[in-house]
Amino acid sequence: MAKKRDTVAISLTGPDLLFDPMHNKGTAFSERERKLFHLHGLLPPHVSTVEEQISRLYENIQHRKTPIGKYQFLRDLMGRNMILFYQFLDRYAEEMLPIVYTPTVGEAALEYSQLYVQPKGLYLSYPQAKKIDAIFKQYPYRDVQVIVVTDGERILGLGDQGIGGMTIPVGKLSLYTLFGGIHPSKTLPILLDVGTNNPQLLQNRLYLGWHHKRLIGKQYAAFVHLFVQAVKKYFPKALLQWEDFGQANARPLLERYRKKILSFNDDIQGTSAVTLGGLNAALQITKQKLTEQKIVIFGAGSAGTGIADGLVLEMMEQGLSRQQAAAHIYLISIDGLIHFSTKEVYESQKLYVKTHADLKGWKISGEKITLMDVVRNAHPSILIGVSAQGGAFTKEIVQEMARHIKRPIIFPLSNPTAKSECTPQEALEWTEGRAILATGSPFEGVCYKNKQYQIGQCNNVYIYPGMGAGAVACEAKEVTDRMFLAAAKTLALYSPALKDPTASLFPPIAKVREISRHIAIAVAKQAIREKVSRMKNSQLTKKVDELMWEPHYPELERRE
Repeated sequence: MAKKRDTVAISLTGPDLLFDPMHNKGTAFSERERKLFHLHGLLPPHVSTVEEQISRLYENIQHRKTPIGKYQFLRDLMGRNMILFYQFLDRYAEEMLPIVYTPTVGEAALEYSQLYVQPKGLYLSYPQAKKIDAIFKQYPYRDVQVIVVTDGERILGLGDQGIGGMTIPVGKLSLYTLFGGIHPSKTLPILLDVGTNNPQLLQNRLYLGWHHKRLIGKQYAAFVHLFVQAVKKYFPKALLQWEDFGQANARPLLERYRKKILSFNDDIQGTSAVTLGGLNAALQITKQKLTEQKIVIFGAGSAGTGIADGLVLEMMEQGLSRQQAAAHIYLISIDGLIHFSTKEVYESQKLYVKTHADLKGWKISGEKITLMDVVRNAHPSILIGVSAQGGAFTKEIVQEMARHIKRPIIFPLSNPTAKSECTPQEALEWTEGRAILATGSPFEGVCYKNKQYQIGQCNNVYIYPGMGAGAVACEAKEVTDRMFLAAAKTLALYSPALKDPTASLFPPIAKVREISRHIAIAVAKQAIREKVSRMKNSQLTKKVDELMWEPHYPELERRE
């Protein structure tokens, strides 16, 4: 763990040092360092304190009137002074989180080829497939601990963004550093450029990716395999996080490689764990068990089926069989409730197919079984939205749910904000203030009948930094599903709503680093229990603390 008085020896001098983001201090270089590294005349004469630098940055960012303008400002800062970037984020974490990640990162993905200024990470394009090994070999940082990779096919709720998907690994890894303590030089964002099916990108002359239809089938699988083999060869102890892959590839890639390389899929497992953490807290408020609930999941893609699987595993921990647990869950796709006559059912959805007997006595309004049909007939107590269909939780649907449930639990989790299934204001008004809420995008607090309700964002950032740090710290061979259950249970312990019914289900962002440390220790202990780590429990706390880097300027010494 870096301390303020750490000493680092470097050989860079003059402009080369000022252009190195890992060692550049900007105006904070001391007089001794300016003389030692030939910086006099290259900087203004005043030696700034860190506080002065942070104040200057905050004043400057306020002049950027749009979120995307602030995003560009922070990316520029990251590219020239990495330590100051993380000090600034740490100081203003809650205010800057929506800028460096959702929802602004989605806008940045849409405009990636127009906004592009500076490279970050590795771009592995299919036409260069034979060069993948050489590309990894020449990467300058050898001690990589965490990799986030995407192929850009399903970016947030925005669909195929091709090369623009790189904003997601970059954003995720900045939060791995901020909250999980992974040193920025030990993180690696990667974009697998396998083409795009987005016609707007293919027709855009400024598009920076491969101008080709997206690869599928054997060509795609072979390319991904080359990538995984290179990761195993050059970074054998690194954690690989799969991010924003399309439904056809997300789960198959996870299942194919999860036991071959330390890896997990954040959209499937991370979303599941953070949702379960929020539900665990909500059910403590209602004083009920998960096994007593009927749960509707609107959206049957990677996130929806991942949430369902996590709920099933937790109910099995509470004594139900797999089939008994699945019976509590109603999974709704674009074609309606997944049931015996649904035409196309993915492997990940099969457990949740409702039978004739399950639907006996139901009154259906049309050919497909709609969300309203399910709410009217099943009387769910929990409604989760991961559909990317803004406004899908209508007044009629929410009020129908609230007619049968004293404290309906409603999680409209789609993002960015425009894709949210309903707003917190709507949910509280339609349920007369009875709803227990969490959202996928950030929302302001809601005043209803003279009460101020704080709305928690069900953000994966509460889970994956701690999960990754724990897996790396204990040198796990595999990330298991029960490690995610341990993370969810740990997160639920810190819900402010357990003490205040108008408070958020999720802790303030300022607490995430502390909570990530506890999650890291909890998942590492679970890894030991499941024998996927050989470490001893007595070593864990020290290992986690040693891993967690703090962004402070070290003293620089000259190395010839």
